[in-house]
Amino acid sequence: MSFKEIKPEELKENPFTMIGKDWLLITAGTKECCNTMTASWGGLGVMWGKPSATVYIRQSRYTKEFVDKEEYFTISVMEESYREALKLCGTVSGRECDKMKEVGISAFEMEKSVGISEARIVMLCKKQYCQFMGPEGFTQQENDEKWYGDKDYHTMYIASVEKVFIKEA
Repeated sequence: MSFKEIKPEELKENPFTMIGKDWLLITAGTKECCNTMTASWGGLGVMWGKPSATVYIRQSRYTKEFVDKEEYFTISVMEESYREALKLCGTVSGRECDKMKEVGISAFEMEKSVGISEARIVMLCKKQYCQFMGPEGFTQQENDEKWYGDKDYHTMYIASVEKVFIKEA
């Protein structure tokens, strides 16, 4: 495992593909105690003058407890060969099993958080803002009905992207 640090502005990936098609792993905690989850909703851009990432985590997700507790989390982008691992990490709770071990991925310690060793891109993110996204905020009621029938709403996290690491060939 060898990563090279690049500036966030040097990232050449299409964010719509990276988030919506490739999917992401959001990871928080320490090497000794962490959790990860798959995400296919999010954004990359600039907020408060800094490169930023926006992620959305449902109230029921175990990873949310780690993200809430820690100042930093990581976003990892995986190769297509990890699609089945991403599916499992998006549907199985880390409360009930060691899903990273089950799918054959591992965490590595990095500055102030943990990343996924097998990732092709890892972004170190520092939380800047979080907001519960409840039913009162919807301007289009059909989104509430379609996505939140179970009332398991998301919390939105805006984080500055402090560092970006890409896998070296």
